[in-house]
Amino acid sequence: VQLQASGGGLVQAGGSLRLSCAASGRTFSNYVMGWFRQAPGKEREFVAGISWSRSTNYADSVKGRFTISRDNAKNTVYLQMNSLKPEDTAVYYCAADTRRYYSGSYPWEYDYWGQGTLVTVSS
Repeated sequence: VQLQASGGGLVQAGGSLRLSCAASGRTFSNYVMGWFRQAPGKEREFVAGISWSRSTNYADSVKGRFTISRDNAKNTVYLQMNSLKPEDTAVYYCAADTRRYYSGSYPWEYDYWGQGTLVTVSS
């Protein structure tokens, strides 16, 4: 499985961005997909996940502002980010879990990772 994340950039606080992650693999619809982020000097943290049944879960810090979705016809998962804050600044990674049916919130639960896309939110 190969994952290609895109859509990062520089945005002012209060603005929006949509990240995309294109995946290879004929069974994408069966994958659990997740978004994580890592700020400088910090550990990688869970942002959002979506299961094959489109059940979603979010970190408390992004609930109500971020939305994860998937388009199985395009083998793509999205992260719509609204009301961005400077503390959202990080490299965002998409990840795939090909073994479970629920979206976990720990990096070790995911077995494939994209290269990351940088999101910078200015104050």
